[in-house]
Amino acid sequence: MIDLYYWPTPNGHKVTMFLEETGISYRIIPVDISAGDQFKPDFLEISPNNRIPAIIDHAPTDGGAPLSVFESGAILLYLAEKTGRFMPADLRGRKSVLEWLFWQVGGLGPMAGQNHHFVQYAPERIPYAMERYVKETNRLYGVLDTRLGRSAHVAGTDYSIADMAIYPWIVPHQRQQQDLANFPNLKRWFEAVAARPGTVAAYAKGAPFGSRPTVTEDGKKILFGQTARRAG
Repeated sequence: MIDLYYWPTPNGHKVTMFLEETGISYRIIPVDISAGDQFKPDFLEISPNNRIPAIIDHAPTDGGAPLSVFESGAILLYLAEKTGRFMPADLRGRKSVLEWLFWQVGGLGPMAGQNHHFVQYAPERIPYAMERYVKETNRLYGVLDTRLGRSAHVAGTDYSIADMAIYPWIVPHQRQQQDLANFPNLKRWFEAVAARPGTVAAYAKGAPFGSRPTVTEDGKKILFGQTARRAG
């Protein structure tokens, strides 16, 4: 059994996609980030960076005590190694998956996140910041489109945790001011991943929580006003 501390953000969806693909038994524990649930002491014990998602694995492969994991990329890698699924066993295949997994957590996620912030949430419109992050998101879409012109999936022939990491960050492409028609290889891949039963089931699991706004006016003060004092 996996306890999943979750909210229906792109990073949250990554983990439900994996869990639904593999059929691992899991329980969602909602963490309403707009209400400040991520600062509760019990959650900080397993996610010291006060971010979702995080998991507790009640049956780790070493047979020991329950094990917690935070950071979405680390969770995907942990679960792939635990199950032997969606991560190639060979050196070169594993290398490719890790490259694109880190590309997402170090590039696409942060840049698209800043795009979301300055275009959607910032209290004042700052043209330079908006243009900067919309253009950088566009560049990253181009990198991904070129890659997907050479392979069926992001890291090669087979579907992997790299695809699961990237897909949820492409879902809000319209909010990011990106047109998938300009990226035909990316569009083909995006539609294929969207049609997977695991993807459909994962997003259905998040739907009840998504009926509430992720970012309220009060929530903006929580999400965008954090300091070292608040983070601890």
